Amino acid sequence: SFFRATFCFLRSMASPATALLVVDMQRDFLEPDAPLCVAGGLSCLPKVVEAVDFARSRQLPIFWVVRENDPSGIDAEVTRQHLFATPGARYCVRGTRGAEMVEPLQVRPPREWKVAKSRFSAFFRTPLDGMLRRLGVGTVVVCGVQTPNCIRGTLWDALSLDYACVTLSDATASKNDAVQRANLEDIQAAGVTVATVDAWKSSFAA
Repeated sequence: SFFRATFCFLRSMASPATALLVVDMQRDFLEPDAPLCVAGGLSCLPKVVEAVDFARSRQLPIFWVVRENDPSGIDAEVTRQHLFATPGARYCVRGTRGAEMVEPLQVRPPREWKVAKSRFSAFFRTPLDGMLRRLGVGTVVVCGVQTPNCIRGTLWDALSLDYACVTLSDATASKNDAVQRANLEDIQAAGVTVATVDAWKSSFAA
């Protein structure tokens, strides 16, 4: 059955070759008055914290993927460059409060790293793939915001790079439930395992 196949795949994740990617849990995407606030994005924060705590307890590598843009927006998508010319619309400018992760999230070396990106995918023009391969990682578990953009973009590139991929359904968020459901359905159809945080945690004890 599909459930049994998923369960077997989750069991295979219980190895040192698994890394957790936490994507874009930043003030400019999550705070209510932020320029690109993901409505309801903060609802996934408790489950993101739970996933991070579990990864730490299992000594899994954690990669904190954050959006950081030049103040001019020259490195942002061409479809978003206009935002940087609008007062109050610039987002995730490196060094600003808006680019910071929301509390209580923080990087804790030595098994955790920050990876800065300027586009949707965590892999596009970043050192992430090389860092994962250096650690022998074969499976990436992805959480954060938002599912149709940076989560989905990251997963597509991870699949193209031959990683086994998992996304945590309750530790990700979209602008509304309908968008979240539709994107998780598409992601699963492409070969990504969609699991709750509890199911992922249980796979290590199976």
